[in-house]
Amino acid sequence: MPPSSSSSNTDGYDLVLRLLLGVLAVVVPLSHLAWLSGNITAYLTGTSWAPYQPTNALLHPEQVWSDAGETSLLIGARIVPVLLLLALGVGAGVLWARHNNRSGGRKKITDMAKARDIEPLMAKAITDKARSLRPSLKDSKHIDAKDTGILLGNLQGSRHEVRMGFEDVAVAIMAPRSGKTTSLAIPSMLGAPGPVLLTSNKAAGDAFTTAYEARAQAGVVWTMDPQQIAHAAREMWWNPLASATTLDGANRLAGHFLAASVDASQQGDFWSKAGSNILSQLLLAAALDERPITDIMQWLAFPADRTPLDILRDHDFAAVAAQLKGTVEGPPETRDGIYETARQYASALLNAEIAAWVTPQKDVPEFRPEQFVTSTDTLFLLSKDGGGGASALIAACADSVMRAATAQAERAGGRLDPPMLAILDEAANVCKISDLPDLYSHLGSRGIIPITILQSYRQGQKVWGDAGMDAMWSASTVKVIGSGIDDPDFADKLSRLIGDHDVETTSTSHSESGKSTSVSMRQERILPADAIRALPKGTALCFATGMRAAMLDLRPWYREPGAEELSAASARASQAITARAVAKHAPTQSDLGLAT
Repeated sequence: MPPSSSSSNTDGYDLVLRLLLGVLAVVVPLSHLAWLSGNITAYLTGTSWAPYQPTNALLHPEQVWSDAGETSLLIGARIVPVLLLLALGVGAGVLWARHNNRSGGRKKITDMAKARDIEPLMAKAITDKARSLRPSLKDSKHIDAKDTGILLGNLQGSRHEVRMGFEDVAVAIMAPRSGKTTSLAIPSMLGAPGPVLLTSNKAAGDAFTTAYEARAQAGVVWTMDPQQIAHAAREMWWNPLASATTLDGANRLAGHFLAASVDASQQGDFWSKAGSNILSQLLLAAALDERPITDIMQWLAFPADRTPLDILRDHDFAAVAAQLKGTVEGPPETRDGIYETARQYASALLNAEIAAWVTPQKDVPEFRPEQFVTSTDTLFLLSKDGGGGASALIAACADSVMRAATAQAERAGGRLDPPMLAILDEAANVCKISDLPDLYSHLGSRGIIPITILQSYRQGQKVWGDAGMDAMWSASTVKVIGSGIDDPDFADKLSRLIGDHDVETTSTSHSESGKSTSVSMRQERILPADAIRALPKGTALCFATGMRAAMLDLRPWYREPGAEELSAASARASQAITARAVAKHAPTQSDLGLAT
């Protein structure tokens, strides 16, 4: 049925009302500006101040200021008020745009957490928490923000800084080039008050080059680069057997070689477990006899060598020696398969350049984790993706540092002060610590702050299994989710965690009696899965224990004070890496051959 004439009249009345309101919105301020500007002009030209008559000032200025000249009235009561009104309109528009869009053109998500919803992560609460956690700050009148917690970003559309405290443990899931290094890893390193550990698979133009000089001002910078990602000179060596003098320590070290070579789903099969057991027994023997770790490769090559058996017996590890003997004297096919599996796990030790980083070297200082955790030094652990045994050494070194920090915290009353920051960037590729999900349950309470950075949730499931990744996710007190989430199941899980909100729906109907409008409420997702997938770069979701989900505006280091100096330092370090790489691969005279 077509709309009636009364409906058309109603629509016409609405249009007239809107036009009237628009005219009033322009005329009222313009008339007042005309009266004010006209009086100021009259005062400057020697004419008396007129009483309050805004309407006449706009329509008949010559009656209000009869003694003023025509040119003065044109400028004071016409041109200037119009220009002022335009300026006010533009200014109001700019302020409105800034208020509603302080994040570079990104639409603000409504019904996400407000500042009061995440108060424990705000400045005052995080500062009070830092005083209680760090005895060294207890009597300080003023505490720098960097000493109170790790900056995650600003609450979207505001200047409220959101920080995780020095008892939180975090997982960040962010796709490549979504700001995980520039907005999380590097700012965290630059603001860390204590020792910093960083794992990475990149060097030039990344956290290594950006933060190197800045961290060198805080303490010694150690770099372990067995695969020459940064082409760094070998200025340290680390003894992985230092903590392998017990069966538990040897098992952990062997577990790193296993995890670097086999996914979680395959680590329980016979050959994987048997190969790991043999590796553990030989590592224990080498550690007890204070041998270099490379000696195990000779024992693996010759299973009949009785040296490890004798060492284990001499140090009262008869049961372990019996297990090793049983494998050596077992069926040849089984023994050879087990030993070959172990050789594959530890094959990186056959590379002399890699082995040099984990065996004693003359005139090169030894990196000692127990000393590092009480310093303000920095440790860069660099390895390539799929580095096999080389990444096992990176994971083992990171693990030894965190265990040394745990021991130091126990000696210091339960907590490190200043806390230690462990940024495990590309953890699923270069730092596969098998029981990292279990460590998350207690590291934060000891002042050891891990931030595990992954590219996707499934990447973590591949390394730690479904149960392990779920355990890490649950144990993380802070979870940061950046752009590029392409897993529909995970995106839907996040959407459900964010929750629903009431949405007002307006419906209009027409009848013979006119137009009627009704309003109803319905619930829908605050942030549906497709919106999570489409999160723009520079934003992130923050889930903190016991708080509503918040939307953050990330703060990359290159937009912060001091960015120019950091950029220059990064450029210098990157150029140095390039120069070392070119020099290393430049042809020599012997390569060119003799001239004829």
